[in-house]
Amino acid sequence: MKAHGKAWKFGNDINTDEIVPARYLNTSDPDELAKHCMEDADDKFMEKMAPGDIIVAGSNFGCGSSREHAPIAIKAAKVSCVIADSFARIFFRNSINIGLPIIESPEAAAEINEGDEIEIDFDSGTIENKTSGKTYQAKPFPPFMQDIIKKGGLMNKVRSELS
Repeated sequence: MKAHGKAWKFGNDINTDEIVPARYLNTSDPDELAKHCMEDADDKFMEKMAPGDIIVAGSNFGCGSSREHAPIAIKAAKVSCVIADSFARIFFRNSINIGLPIIESPEAAAEINEGDEIEIDFDSGTIENKTSGKTYQAKPFPPFMQDIIKKGGLMNKVRSELS
């Protein structure tokens, strides 16, 4: 599985309220949540980004509440991947559970600039910055986790195994 898109850069400790503000949590509709993706971190994010683009962030991305609304908003906004120095544990697990591709790479997160064209090969863990020509090696997810992401989340994987 691969992803390709323009990088949108965010800092450290981006919390779930910045990803999707609590004032919009009166719905669980993914399309409605997507309209407000990253709104409190960059209120123009949804106007600027294009489907397939990539969020690049510092450490502890997704800290804050344990709700799944944050990774759902990112996935529904059609962000193809989040690259971060590190993820908050519950955000990490929620992302896998809903099928949002994420990858940890401190070096890539530090060196990729906003607007850079990025290509990610999830099977190998390779992150290529097409703009700078630099390649980063992240640890790929084990096959069972990649399968969950490829199937669009844990529930879809279970449904496919039961049918």
